[in-house]
Amino acid sequence: MISFFEFIISRKEQILELFFQHIYLTFVAIFIAILIGIPIGILITKTKSLRKPVLGFINLMQAVPSMALLGLLIPILGIGGVPAITMVVLYSLLPIVKNTYTGLSNINENVLESARGMGLTSNQTLRLIKLPLALPLIMSGVRISAVTSVGLMTLAAFIGAGGLGYLVFSGIQTVNNNMILAGAIPSCILALLIDYLFGKIEVMVTPRGLNPQQKKSKSTGVKVVLSIILLTFLVTSFLSFIKPKKDTIVVGSKNFSEQLVLGNMVSDLIEEYTDFRVDRKLNLGGSSIGIAAMKSGEIDVFVDYVGTLLINVLEEPVIKNPDKAYLKAKELMEAKYKITLLEPLGFNNTYTLAMKPETADKYNIKTISDLSKVSKDFVFSPTLEFENREDGFIGLSKDYNLKFKNVAAMDGSLRYSALKNDKCQVVDAFSTDGLLKSFNLKVLEDDRSFFPPYHAVPLVREEILEKHPELKDVLNKLEGVITNEVMTNLNYKVDELGEAPEAVAKEFLQSQNLVE
Repeated sequence: MISFFEFIISRKEQILELFFQHIYLTFVAIFIAILIGIPIGILITKTKSLRKPVLGFINLMQAVPSMALLGLLIPILGIGGVPAITMVVLYSLLPIVKNTYTGLSNINENVLESARGMGLTSNQTLRLIKLPLALPLIMSGVRISAVTSVGLMTLAAFIGAGGLGYLVFSGIQTVNNNMILAGAIPSCILALLIDYLFGKIEVMVTPRGLNPQQKKSKSTGVKVVLSIILLTFLVTSFLSFIKPKKDTIVVGSKNFSEQLVLGNMVSDLIEEYTDFRVDRKLNLGGSSIGIAAMKSGEIDVFVDYVGTLLINVLEEPVIKNPDKAYLKAKELMEAKYKITLLEPLGFNNTYTLAMKPETADKYNIKTISDLSKVSKDFVFSPTLEFENREDGFIGLSKDYNLKFKNVAAMDGSLRYSALKNDKCQVVDAFSTDGLLKSFNLKVLEDDRSFFPPYHAVPLVREEILEKHPELKDVLNKLEGVITNEVMTNLNYKVDELGEAPEAVAKEFLQSQNLVE
């Protein structure tokens, strides 16, 4: 508990920033869901023929896994807050639409008959009778959507939108429980506060006589609801239209420690040697998201690996020679995507397999070929990405004839925890993983040289280089500076010692006299 509070104190500025990002994203999503959901509920109440198809579509959205929906939205909406908000809005519509429809459809017929007898038109009846009476049920749906939105918005971190999910998923990647709790606890508190707020509004809008807790008039409740909606609209609109005066360079990274360190290094260099403002879209889900964002112009700079670019992005055959692989990737990325590869950083973060040393010693396993002889007795826990890559488990299992007892894929550092607790016996790893050192694992030799070279290299959009050619010299200051040993130690500081990636990046650059 003491270490948790120390972590909170050391990261208080970051936690507060992510907390407010989460509030902003959540309230924008709730606001939009209300603007869309209530009119749809009114529409299907008036037009009965639309009820089944509309509710069917909204129900279908609930059945789509959230990560899958995000993946489908990225090619259309890109990365950042827009797809994250869209995803949450789509998931939030069901309770709002259903409760609006139910509330409006169950008004006492005698009340409606009285309204008709008074000569009220259909629209007047809706505005003066139906909506006020249905408002408590509508607010109940809004309340459910609002609370759910807080949890769903943690997924925004996967596509660079920020929020408390950044801490949660970074903590999972680095097996850092303090970081996980630093993201999860504020998220829970926010959910409880929103539930309390909307619960109070729900009581306020309930007509007198229907709720014994009602102390304020119906009109007061309506005013409170409208005031909150108006305030949210004004604040979010104001924030949305704030534009930085400086030119902005957007730097992206993937969602593991090494990438967070490299993303911060690149950002620090740009800030040190130029007048540009840097927008850090770090912690993205993977290469597919990062490259898609570069192609759409949402990210300007991104560090990736030559082998990944050739095989997964360009769909080219494996090239084992590092120089030839780099030149081929450089040529094709420029020709196909107008993305320039700068000079390699110096280290080769290739894939490898790892085991607990005692298990490897027991079965006399030193190479992947040795592993293939006894693989039927082991459970293999790769990352989800590795399991589905040709240069990963698909090709590796064919080349080495690996036949594991079970393959239980899990993302991030969860596989290291599974290995430590004997839930699996083999994991995939990157050769520079700090967690290899943290868990004191045995790295198996790739004796058939299956894995291609994965030298890290900065990518920059050609359009940005043409506009700001000085970026090339700035980023090439890292050329050949980072060795495998150096990168492993930097990762170790994040994964095991719990240091912040941005602090580790800054400290290294200072040690190389690259920044002050």
